[in-house]
Amino acid sequence: MIDDNCGISKFYAIANTLSKDLKVKFLNQIDDAETLDWDFQYRGQFLTLHYNIFNGVSIYPQQQKSSSVNNNAVMEVAHFLEHRVY
Repeated sequence: MIDDNCGISKFYAIANTLSKDLKVKFLNQIDDAETLDWDFQYRGQFLTLHYNIFNGVSIYPQQQKSSSVNNNAVMEVAHFLEHRVY
């Protein structure tokens, strides 16, 4: 969880930061009325930047059975964003 109490503008700001600072390219973008799921690859791991109007912004591994490598990639991105005051 990056921020559990935020609007969609924060999701776009986080996506922009990932794209600009970490050179992330979003591979697939699913935009629903209440949810956004943007898939990206970071250090060889496939992750999803997720937004929901009720739960805020989070990042999670795409594979259901996440390995420690996937979890490490999620934590690395989360720590990066924490230092950017998200």
